Amino acid sequence: YHPDKQEADVPAGEVEERVQRFIEIDQAWKILGNEETKKEYDLQQREDNLTKEWPLHAQIYLKDMSWNEDEQLYTLSCRCGGNYSVFKSETKDVSLVCCDTCSLVIEILQ
Repeated sequence: YHPDKQEADVPAGEVEERVQRFIEIDQAWKILGNEETKKEYDLQQREDNLTKEWPLHAQIYLKDMSWNEDEQLYTLSCRCGGNYSVFKSETKDVSLVCCDTCSLVIEILQ
């Protein structure tokens, strides 16, 4: 898709499509190549996927979760025996958390 590597006999409309595709790939590399923007992208994708694929089990206030000072981690036991976990550094960015062993999801309320 690189514009400099186009064949001479490619129709004009296809050239435009290839250039557009190159721009999309370049933008993706810029996002995923930077740790900060990649983190933001991953969090958004995670939240989007959680709301589309799994049922919302409960809404929980952060203060009602167990706090582990050493790990800087909030946890809550799931009815399946697994855990919902969210690091303190993620609490501002994450509102949905998936159980680590089943498909249930909780919404974290601030």
